[in-house]
Amino acid sequence: MSNARLIIAIVTSLLDEGIIIAFIIFGLPRLGVYIPLYGTILIGVAFLVYAVGFYTIGSRILKKKPIPGFSDMIGTKGRTVSRLNPQGLVKIESELWEAKAETGSISAGTDVVVVDQYGLKLIVRSENSDGLSR
Repeated sequence: MSNARLIIAIVTSLLDEGIIIAFIIFGLPRLGVYIPLYGTILIGVAFLVYAVGFYTIGSRILKKKPIPGFSDMIGTKGRTVSRLNPQGLVKIESELWEAKAETGSISAGTDVVVVDQYGLKLIVRSENSDGLSR
């Protein structure tokens, strides 16, 4: 996937640069604007540097793991802040969320995993069975 994205980025950058150079060579003289060869080369190099930088930054952003949010909370791990009996608070990625224990109650400080969502409330289960108390 990454190699295909790199190839597409190179091809589209070359096409863009070709269009810019063609405009400088053929379009601008028709408008009475003449850019010397060294200016055209500098513009081409500047665009190439811009394209490489943009690709590098964009690739890094695409590789980042998304920050948990409401749309993708299922499967996210956290820790109970208060006892869930059956409701309470959990902390996930430094955010506090209202939560409900899937079954029974879960003591404070227990590692939990989100198994479902209901409205703005998360349904959680203890990651290990020793955090459960019934």
